Amino acid sequence: MLYVEIAVVAVLILVNGLLSMSELAIVSSRPARLKAMIDRNVKGAGRALALGSNPGKFLSSVQIGITLVGVLSGAFSGATLGERLAQYLASTGIRENIADPVGVGIVVALITYASLIVGELVP
Repeated sequence: MLYVEIAVVAVLILVNGLLSMSELAIVSSRPARLKAMIDRNVKGAGRALALGSNPGKFLSSVQIGITLVGVLSGAFSGATLGERLAQYLASTGIRENIADPVGVGIVVALITYASLIVGELVP
C-alpha cells in the first residue's frame, strides 16, 4: 500500500509539472513561429496559436489546475504518508501528540519541496 501512496503523490507532482510546462510553452511561444509551423502542417500549432492569442482564459484554467493538484497532493500525502511517518516516530519513543504533527509536517514539507522543484522549476 505504501508504494501505491507514493505513486499517487508522484503522479500528482508530474501532473503539476505538465500543467506548468504547458503554461510556460504557451506564454513563451512566438506567434510568427507558430504561424510558420501551421504552414508546415505541424499538429497542434493552430491550437497553440489560438491559446496564445487569448491567454487569460487558458492561464486561469492552468492556475486552477496547479492549485488543485497542489492542494490534493498536500492533503493526500499528509493524510497517508504523514500518518505512516507519525506511527514510525511514535514507535521510536516520541509521544503521539508530538509525533503526529511532526510526521505530517515533515511529509508536507518534503512534498512541497518536490512539487516546487519537479513540478515548477524543472519543466
